Amino acid sequence: MAAAISSTGSGGVDVNAIVTALMAVERLPIKKLDTKETSENAKISAYGLVKSQVASFQATLTSLGSTTSSKFSAFKATSSDATTLSGTADTTAAAGIYTLNVTTLAQSQKLVAAGKTSKTTAISDGAATVITFDLGTISGGTLTAGVYTGATYTSGGTVIAPITIDGTNNTLEGIRTAINAANIGVTASIVNDGSGTPYRLALSSNSSGVANSIKITTSGGDGTINTLLAHDPGGLPAAQHLNQTVAAQNAVFDVNGISVSKASNTVTDAVEGVELTLSKVTTVPVTLTIARDTTAVTDAATAFVKSFNDMYNGIKNSTAFNSKSALEGDSTLRSFMSQLRVIITGTVTGGTLTSLYQAGITSNIDGTLSLDSSTLNSAMATNFSDVAHLFNSATGFATAFDTLATTTLGAGGTIPARITSFQSNISRIGVERTSLEARMKTIEANYRAQFSNLNMLLASLNSTSSYLSLQ
Repeated sequence: MAAAISSTGSGGVDVNAIVTALMAVERLPIKKLDTKETSENAKISAYGLVKSQVASFQATLTSLGSTTSSKFSAFKATSSDATTLSGTADTTAAAGIYTLNVTTLAQSQKLVAAGKTSKTTAISDGAATVITFDLGTISGGTLTAGVYTGATYTSGGTVIAPITIDGTNNTLEGIRTAINAANIGVTASIVNDGSGTPYRLALSSNSSGVANSIKITTSGGDGTINTLLAHDPGGLPAAQHLNQTVAAQNAVFDVNGISVSKASNTVTDAVEGVELTLSKVTTVPVTLTIARDTTAVTDAATAFVKSFNDMYNGIKNSTAFNSKSALEGDSTLRSFMSQLRVIITGTVTGGTLTSLYQAGITSNIDGTLSLDSSTLNSAMATNFSDVAHLFNSATGFATAFDTLATTTLGAGGTIPARITSFQSNISRIGVERTSLEARMKTIEANYRAQFSNLNMLLASLNSTSSYLSLQ
């Protein structure tokens, strides 16, 4: 049998060629399944693109549709002198004009120690000295040559972990590194002043404001570290071993004549909803105007129109007849486009503005939208709240579009349902293909057996014919 299959023999038939030709016909149903599966996969990919476009469009609705976080809730702060004072406003701000005068800017206290000839030579004998920092307020007294007389120091009450200086770090570099590594709200550096003892340890409070002045106490050791760093601005001048080069200071300014003092030059709680940034002391009053951010609304409306057009054109081109697209004539998407058009031509109740065109958004013949920003700006200047109502009210256009997008994209929505349907079709095709492949094996085996037997019969007849000829 094996010989008959692999070789036709004299006068036999070509079993492989005949079986291959017959099986090509038998496998036509499987080819149709392959074509159908390719089509279903193409539809899934095309629907995935549509899903992305609808999701992108829905994302732009947030900036117009939310009553609390949309661009209609945004304010902007405009300063008459942004180099001196600027501001940013959030949604809790209120429109108004504020006059501000800055008397002083907030600053951090800076101290400097006596000079040393080397920054790497040991300062003490290496016996452990514990340094403790405190941040608080200096009140009263007189400052002369960087030293206070008759001042009072009030601790801020925050316990700062002590730093130990011993034989491993008892140099200026070692002390600097230990202070910075402790992360205690004080930064240390070494300054070379060019004198005979040039290396000086400089300390700076990391936070500005009068409540962040530095007090330093030491204990243990041979007293050398104490002489270098111990500093009590509320004690006698002899207890102050560091010189103050910059005093801790609050920002002092007034808002509409009301005096304000803050520890930082960035102020978030002087004007509700407004963050102020103080950059310079004023020489003339600075005006800060808080107003609705109409530019942000225009930008949001522009993004809305563009995203709508991208989505609409994408669906229209995909479903157009004779487009040869995987979604040509898709009824689900054509229905979705009809729903979009219904919303566009609809009206909103409860305000003086009822239609999109009153806010400068018009529908074109091809179904896309156009924005006339001048009409929108005019509407906002006349009645800002009604423009907002047109989009983000319960019947507003952004609300309606968002509801449609959610219904379309959400669990059980039309797009996920269609994708699931295509995936189910592919699964059924897989099952049917597996069944047909099994059947093909049986059919091919039968064909090979039949034509192999025919070859054997032909060989027998040829043999008989030869015998009879000889006789």
